[in-house]
Amino acid sequence: MSSGAAPLFDAPVQTGLVPLVRLAAPVVASRLGIMAMGLVDTVVVGQYSATQLGYHALGWAPTGVVLMTSVGLLSGLQVMTSQAIGDGRAADTGAILRRGLAYATWIGIVAALLLGLGGGPFMHVIGLETSLADGATPVLQLFAISLLPILVADAGIFWLEAHGRAVPGMIAMWAANIVNLVVNLWLVPGGNMFGVSGAAASAWATLASRVALLVTVAVIILVWRESRRLGVMAPAPHDPVAARDMRRVGYGAATSYFIESLAFSAMTIFAGWVGALAVAAWAIVLNVAALIFMVPLGLAVATSVMVGRAYGAGDKPALLSSARLGFGVTSAVLLLVSAGIALAPEPLARAYTGDPAVVTMTAAALLLSSLFFVADGLQVVAAQCLRARSDIVAPTLTHVVSYVAVMMPLGWWLGVHRGMGVDGLVWSIIVASLVSAVLLWGRFVWLSRREI
Repeated sequence: MSSGAAPLFDAPVQTGLVPLVRLAAPVVASRLGIMAMGLVDTVVVGQYSATQLGYHALGWAPTGVVLMTSVGLLSGLQVMTSQAIGDGRAADTGAILRRGLAYATWIGIVAALLLGLGGGPFMHVIGLETSLADGATPVLQLFAISLLPILVADAGIFWLEAHGRAVPGMIAMWAANIVNLVVNLWLVPGGNMFGVSGAAASAWATLASRVALLVTVAVIILVWRESRRLGVMAPAPHDPVAARDMRRVGYGAATSYFIESLAFSAMTIFAGWVGALAVAAWAIVLNVAALIFMVPLGLAVATSVMVGRAYGAGDKPALLSSARLGFGVTSAVLLLVSAGIALAPEPLARAYTGDPAVVTMTAAALLLSSLFFVADGLQVVAAQCLRARSDIVAPTLTHVVSYVAVMMPLGWWLGVHRGMGVDGLVWSIIVASLVSAVLLWGRFVWLSRREI
């Protein structure tokens, strides 16, 4: 690996619990901030109307696929920034950010057009009741518009995190949450005054909060004193090889995210085939699971930054110790979280909705879902560690096997065909998560033993 320009950060690759927690804590808080937006939307809309909650969930289902795929395309920005810092080329990271921002803008425009123009017809051809498709379409279109600001903001946050500056990104995310909460509480109960439904009013709140996030992240980067030294203010030099490498990492991550989010969105469609109450219950279960998932995702980001720096520096012991630590901390944290969910599923369900039938259905599914949190968390840490060491294909193939070949058909068979409803969907996630975790960590261990 080339040494490049003199490093701005001339420090050895850090390993150990303290560096991991120092980076992971604000990253986890930032990722929880992402899901807090969804939590607020779900709770406010759910208390307003179970029917509107179903519209919101169905509108989010295809949006989530497009958003997660787009975020995956941007993941190369963080990987390349981490490796450049580890390789002593921190001065190159400003150019990486500028390429990433341009890339995020184009992705956001294309994604918004694709979803905004094709989402409505899609909702009407997948077997949903006409009333469900009609109610979900305007929600989906508003989500489409908000893709551009969130993707550009995410590019900035990923770059800051790779530099170990996760706290500013966390602050920006929670500031956006305040905007989301205020607009939700203003628009959803009084949405009829503005000619919008509860679900569509909440989607307007999402758009407002994402614009606020973009503005805040831009200010944070521009006022950081090191930004000029890192090359943020200068046009990125023409470097097709560097741009290709960044995109290559993103292609693998995007394919994995697309497969996983598509599979989970398909489960929402399966719930829609079961009935309106099942959609509402599944929306709550999925929101809780996604909220919890932000913890291992944050740990995975922190672990992958450390692994990426060690990989860039050619420090194999640091790479392995960072991966092992990420595995252990993730396992311990998620075991505690799973125990907490298993002890109080009904109060948690009641926090989302007052509908007795939905509460009963949701509580049973939440109790069952505590079985997959650890495996689901470990598989994302393993996937991120593999990408951080430029192993792109294995995570993608693993997600194809786990979520397309296992979870989707099993979810349909148990949830719809066998009549198990939401419980059947949860069982399919349990099985798929275990398959993914075993395959991905097996791959990482195999690579480690082969190289040392």
